[in-house]
Amino acid sequence: MNEGLIRHKPRKRFGQNFLTDQNIIRRIVSAIAPKKDQRLLEIGPGQGALTELLLQYEAELTAVELDRDLAAMLRDMFAMQTHFHLIEGDALSMDIRSIASPDNRVRIVGNLPYNISTPLLFHLLKTQNCIIDMHFMLQKELVDRLAATPGSKDYGRLTVMVQYHCDVVPVFDVPPGAFYPPPKVMSAIVRLLPRPPINLADNLETLSQVVNAAFQQRRKTLRNTLKLLMPESVIVAAGIDPSARAETLSVAQFVGLANKLENLRLESR
Repeated sequence: MNEGLIRHKPRKRFGQNFLTDQNIIRRIVSAIAPKKDQRLLEIGPGQGALTELLLQYEAELTAVELDRDLAAMLRDMFAMQTHFHLIEGDALSMDIRSIASPDNRVRIVGNLPYNISTPLLFHLLKTQNCIIDMHFMLQKELVDRLAATPGSKDYGRLTVMVQYHCDVVPVFDVPPGAFYPPPKVMSAIVRLLPRPPINLADNLETLSQVVNAAFQQRRKTLRNTLKLLMPESVIVAAGIDPSARAETLSVAQFVGLANKLENLRLESR
C-alpha cells in the first residue's frame, strides 16, 4: 500500500483515523515481532496497512472489522492470502475463545478508536488466559494512565484494574501526522503482557467495586469514599491509613483491601 493512499473515506461514527506513515507501520510490526504460524488477531484493520505487513511473516491472522465497506475492501485485497481470515463484526461483542484457547493463545494488535479503547480493554481481559500479548495504538493520554505509578495524576481506576492483570510497557509515541485524518491528540503504542495476578483477589467484582468507589472523588480520603462499602475498621485491618487518598495505594494494597471486605461479607452471610 503506497504511503498516504486513502481508498475509503474515514467515518466519524467509527472513530476512523487511518495510519498511513510507512515508517511508523514498520516500527509497530518490528515491536510486535510476529513469527510464522503464530495466531494473530487484528482489531480494526482499516485499509489493511498493518495487515499487509503482518501477513508477510506468515502468521495466521484473523481481522475483525465493523465497517462493512472496509470489510469488503479487505476481502478483495487479501483474497489470495491463505493465512488471512476476516470477521465482520464488533470486537466488543467478540468472544476471543472462538479463535483461541489457553492451550493455543493469540497475540492481539490494533489501532483502536478512542471511543471504545477502555471498554474493549476490559472486555479482552476477561479472557486474558487466551492471550499472549497485546499491542495497541491508543491515545497517549490513555497509555500514560495505563502505565502510571501510585501518587501520579494519571494513576486511577483504569491503571489499577489493568495492572492487576497485565504488565504495561509504553513502546513509542506516534504524532498526529502519521494518520489520515490527523487526530487532535498524540497517540502511542503500548504493549500489554497478561500474567497471573501478583496478588490474587478473592473476588474480582469486589476489587472492582472498591477501586471504583475509591477513585470516584479523588480529592477525598478513603474514609469518605469507601464509607458506603465498608467500616473504617476494615481499612485499618488492611494496614492502610483511612486518611490516605486512592491515588497513593498500590495495586497490592487495593487487593488487600478488597480481600478484607470480601472476608467481612462472607462472615456476615
